[in-house]
Amino acid sequence: MFRNQYDTDVTTWSPAGRLFQVEYAMEAVKQGSAAIGLRSKTHVVLACVNKANSELSSHQKKIFKVDNHIGVAIAGLTADGRVLSRYMRSECINYNYTYESPLPIGRLVVQLADKAQVCTQRSWKRPYGVGLLVAGLDESGAHLYYNCPSGNYFEYQAFAIGSRSQAAKTYLERRFDNFMGSSREDLIKDALIATRESLQGEKLRSSVCTIAVVGVGEPFHILDQETVQQLIDTFEIVKEEEPPAEEAQPASEQDAPTDQTSGADQGAAAGDQGGSPMEI
Repeated sequence: MFRNQYDTDVTTWSPAGRLFQVEYAMEAVKQGSAAIGLRSKTHVVLACVNKANSELSSHQKKIFKVDNHIGVAIAGLTADGRVLSRYMRSECINYNYTYESPLPIGRLVVQLADKAQVCTQRSWKRPYGVGLLVAGLDESGAHLYYNCPSGNYFEYQAFAIGSRSQAAKTYLERRFDNFMGSSREDLIKDALIATRESLQGEKLRSSVCTIAVVGVGEPFHILDQETVQQLIDTFEIVKEEEPPAEEAQPASEQDAPTDQTSGADQGAAAGDQGGSPMEI
């Protein structure tokens, strides 16, 4: 994107009917580290990639607890994400104090979208440069919403935002039909694999990802690093045990040409499995 005469403030329309500052805010979400959400009938899992500015610094927190039944994962400007998560906490507390019941997820998402929309209609404000994946559980079941800087919001079965999220989306689209009937463990496994896809060749470790879960009988909480690493090790072992099962096919030396051909095919398959996901 390049600077032009129609992006001096957020209220100026271009002749093509575009608000460039809103589009710039949406671009900031694409530049942030990846965040992933999945839901089933009973659980919602959030995952995010932890990125540090340097080897000497710690990473910024990307998943926030809003209430016992609501949590958010962000991609984009972390400072804006903190402000919005604090606003969501305040709304949950006020609703609980007034009505003595948890705030429904849909109502909170609409209030958050209205707050973001105001910033697209005031020349002295700027849009929030952060996208939020809102996960929660209420009387109507488990929900996963995406709130956009433009003020739009969408409910998803599974979604990924942030940089290099297209590879994670591709994996989620392949597994889409299985999510509604998935167990808690299967959702966490799919979230970890989708996170690995977004890393594009970097080794998946508990230090580079964060996992949070909310579900029936389970309040929103972030899994500790030891638990995440144990899950990662389990999935990596399963992945490493699969190739030997295919290679365990004895053949005589007389079938050498056939063996070479099959070996070449296996090498090509291994190359396809080990290759990095598509680049954005």
